[in-house]
Amino acid sequence: MTTRRALLVAPSLAAPALAQPAWPLEKPLEVIIPFPAGGGVDVMARVIMPLVAAQIPGLRHVVTNRIGAAGQIGLEATYNAAPDGYTIGATTLPAQNAIPLERPARFQAMGFTFLANIVEDANAFYVRADSPIRSLADLIAAGRARPGGITYGTTGVGSDDHLFMLSFERTARVPRFVHVPFAGVAPLIPQLLGGHIDMAAVNVGDGLALVREGKLRLLAQAAETRQPEAPDTPTFRELGLEVVMGASRGLVAPPGLPEPITRAFVGALGMAMADPAFRREAERLSMPLRPIAGRAYRDYAAMVESRTRELWQAQPWRE
Repeated sequence: MTTRRALLVAPSLAAPALAQPAWPLEKPLEVIIPFPAGGGVDVMARVIMPLVAAQIPGLRHVVTNRIGAAGQIGLEATYNAAPDGYTIGATTLPAQNAIPLERPARFQAMGFTFLANIVEDANAFYVRADSPIRSLADLIAAGRARPGGITYGTTGVGSDDHLFMLSFERTARVPRFVHVPFAGVAPLIPQLLGGHIDMAAVNVGDGLALVREGKLRLLAQAAETRQPEAPDTPTFRELGLEVVMGASRGLVAPPGLPEPITRAFVGALGMAMADPAFRREAERLSMPLRPIAGRAYRDYAAMVESRTRELWQAQPWRE
């Protein structure tokens, strides 16, 4: 699979697999997923971790889904774990940045040890295949004709999906739609398919399999240019709306992770992300890659942090 951007790496990514463990691997590594099994963050972590483990001799890992509060519970568990190399966590930006802005949280968005971003998946609108809303123009018209009459699901208050929807409403100048937050995309999609909500504001990769099965329709994608996974779906920019947003999914560790252990994880992740088998699996799963590792990942997160704070100041999203 060809990525949409150049690989951003820390110098250590070019290192070979470790010859010796970087720390005493006396117990399994816990990988905390702050969202339900089956969602984009969960799938990303489960696909890449066996390849990471193969790069660090003796590394065993277990995946734990600690869900709730739009990812806050799992992020807090990762942040407050001992920085001993036995706990890391999956994350998604800008949700990680948004949570501490809108409510008390036991983590600081920029306090984590940043290991690697793996995926960047643009936001998108999905409707059922039999929905009378067949285009973005239809959606805007329906929103203006039925203020408060259209429901949409997201993966939670302050999630990238929710912030994307707020940006769309403001840019398209439509009345507020009715927000129905879920604990993740896995419980959201059945509600859309069952007709309990009108639309899903999620990520491009979340519904492509159901588009191929003829069950969902993808209206538009908030990518800078069309994602390779959805070449036939226009971007919001193409349709006249400056809406560019998405989810950046990666792996972080607690604050203060010792530098040798950080280098071991960053190097192993670099090798895993370059593995042709991983890239083939990512393509099969419609998982758009944007590898960014180590210091470059932290710099990227800082940019997202600044952008999220600006959005909060302009349009606070408490619900």
